[in-house]
Formats: sequence, structure tokens, C-alpha cells
Amino acid sequence: MPFRSYLLLPATLLIGLPFARAGATPLPHMTKQTRQEVVRAFNAELCYIRTNFPMGKTGLRLKDGKLTPSGEDLQHLMALWGPAAKPGDQARITDVVIKDDHIHFEFNGGPVKKTKWYQRIQIQGAGGSTPIAPSDSNANARGSFVDLYFDKYVPELTGPELKQLLRPVFDFDSKSGVEAYLETVPPKVKAAIQNHRVLVGMNRDMVIYSKGRPPRKLREHDGETEYEEWIYGTPPQDVDFVRFVGDEVARVETMKVNGEKVVRTEREVDVPQVAASEEPSNRPVNAPSLRRPGEDMPEARPAGGIDPTLPQGSPPSNDPSGSTPN
Repeated sequence: MPFRSYLLLPATLLIGLPFARAGATPLPHMTKQTRQEVVRAFNAELCYIRTNFPMGKTGLRLKDGKLTPSGEDLQHLMALWGPAAKPGDQARITDVVIKDDHIHFEFNGGPVKKTKWYQRIQIQGAGGSTPIAPSDSNANARGSFVDLYFDKYVPELTGPELKQLLRPVFDFDSKSGVEAYLETVPPKVKAAIQNHRVLVGMNRDMVIYSKGRPPRKLREHDGETEYEEWIYGTPPQDVDFVRFVGDEVARVETMKVNGEKVVRTEREVDVPQVAASEEPSNRPVNAPSLRRPGEDMPEARPAGGIDPTLPQGSPPSNDPSGSTPN
């Protein structure tokens, strides 16, 4: 069966394929023909992200189904550099390189801004050289990568087997970002999102997937604690007030049509939170800024200010083509 036809097999047939050969004769090295087919089949392929990827040159390493960095180390990188992609985001694989013992997959252009071949052509004259198509040296790369490692060498693999090995980071089967995102959260959170409920302890992404983007936001202080309140609904319907402290839901208040008020403050779900971090000390001194020399930056938004109304719906796609998940 040709390699491409393997990519069309039902997802139910993929489960266990990489592991069915355990204890059998060691697999041969990947052939040159298969390497070419893998690069052709996966390059420019669309997928959904199943884990957090930090910005910067530190990508993820995947071996035997285990990711590194993970846990607190990954949260620290996300807080320090920001996200290149989060669960449920759509991405496009833009480069596939097969090494001796691993396969390198880049998405959304990778972590390093690359130049086109014609941007390296220069015209030489009396006044010096000038590129025919100048590139923006300050433009930042927005993608990342994952290295899929094997023992000693890259073995002969079919398309479905390779997709199954990449399952911890890439989802090739989901039809929407919401569907892909639901596979990455705990069962209790998944049920709440499907029922459009907000639980104390959820993060902002979970609330957006559950209720959509809030029509109104409000920032206030409770003593020394600053919080942000997302408001859903208008009378004579039920109105939900979802209070965030940092990235976590700390309080949910529901004003019902009959005048009853329901307040929940006890944690209902435990979700790892990415804490805010200080600006990295190794930030370039010539980083672009809108601040004038000697000018202090004002507060991002005065306390009590209300954000403009935003349409409800699932979070926007990160796909470079600009398409939005259904």
C-alpha cells in the first residue's frame, strides 16, 4: 500500500500501531523513499495543538510519549516568553527534517525568522550593496517546534504510526479547535464546557471555550486584590459575573430571573495556572517601544474601565491562513 494511502486510514485503526511491534524483531532504518514521503506528506499539513508551546528557541522534546520540558518548567517558559501556541490552536507544519535519531517538526514558521532565497540577493554598486527585497530584521518568528526522538535511529514507519506518536502534541483528526481542546482538559472541565458552565478554578481559555468572549468586562479592586469581572447575559435573562484573579476564576455569581443570587467561591476544579512573570532580564536593549525618551508608561486600563463589546464564540484560529475553526 502506498505511503499516502496509509494517511487515510480511520483513526480507530491507528490505536496501538506503534506499540504492536514491541518485543518483535527490531525495525529497519527508515528508507530514503519513506523519508521523502514523510516530508511530502507532513509538510504544510494542518493540525490542532494539544499542549502549550513557549515562544523562543526552546521547543519541545517528545520520546516514548513523554514531553520535556513539562509541568512547572514548561509553565515557567510560558510565563517568561509567552505562548507560541496553546491547546486548541490551529497550526500548519512548515518544516520536517529527519535526523539520525529524531524527526524535527516546525510549525507556523518555526522559532527563528527565516529569509527567502531572493531576500539574500544584493545589487552591488559604487555606493555599496543593496538587497533587492529587504527583510524586516525586527520581525519576530511566531512558531515553535517539537523533536520526536527514537532509540538509536529513526525506524521505518507508516503515516498513521507517525501521527499516533505525535498525538501528545499534534491532533490531525479533530474537525474544530473546540473538539481538539476538549481532548486536552480533565473530564470535569470537558463536561462543564460542553454544558456552557463556568467552574471556580478554570482559566480564561476554558471560560472562553465554555461561554464565548464576554460582552462586557470590568476591572476593580477588593482591598489589595485587583480582579477582572466578565459579565455574561442581560436582564430579563440570568446574568453571570465571572471574577478572575490573575488567570484563575475565583468567584462565580449568578443573578437569576426570579431575583435569586447564587455565589460560588470554593474551588471546583484544579487546573495548572501559568503565573505572570517579571520581564526577562535579557530582553534586548533596543527592543521596539512606543514610549518616548523619559516618558513613563500609563496604566494599561484605569480601574473600573469597561472593555469594548466583543462578539461571542470560540477563540480565533492561529492558522497562518486565517481560517477559523467551526
